[in-house]
Amino acid sequence: MKKHVLLGFTIVLSSVCQPVLAEQLYDRDRSVSLATDNRPQNVGDIVTVVIFESASATNRVGTRSGKDTSLDGNLGAGGISETLSFGIGSSYRGIGETERSDRFAASLAAQVVEVLPNGDFIIEGRQNMLVNGEKRDIEIRGRIRPIDISSDNTITSSRLANAEINYDGEGFATRSAKPGLLNRIFSFLGL
Repeated sequence: MKKHVLLGFTIVLSSVCQPVLAEQLYDRDRSVSLATDNRPQNVGDIVTVVIFESASATNRVGTRSGKDTSLDGNLGAGGISETLSFGIGSSYRGIGETERSDRFAASLAAQVVEVLPNGDFIIEGRQNMLVNGEKRDIEIRGRIRPIDISSDNTITSSRLANAEINYDGEGFATRSAKPGLLNRIFSFLGL
């Protein structure tokens, strides 16, 4: 009797259970190797963008002009001699100078939103911060090559093609730094 029950139990288990194949044990897309980099490969993967942008421009213009005109003459009649002298002079000197320097450094995570046919990635990232009542928003978008991504899964902003980096903010300090209404009106009128 025990043999029949054991045989019946074995038949039931074998019909319910299916053999496990090696393809089911290993999934290349889900397995993480200990010897490879964790670089992005697909849409949705994350890469850290280190933003360091620095720009400076200087523009100097100088103009100098001058003109002198003089007219001299003598007039004499009899014992009277008069000397006439007339002179006109003008000079102009104009100097204009513009200097600007910008520097921006930040680090944020961006997500792969598209994999191009040649293997390049289109990435987008956004970071919103609120610090002491000041709101700061950083947005980045661009095209990167997988070869430019370092082993620690970072890329510098200088390696982004068609980079769009937006940095904006609002709050008390930002409002205070902007000129007031009267200053803007006078500036518009050229005063």
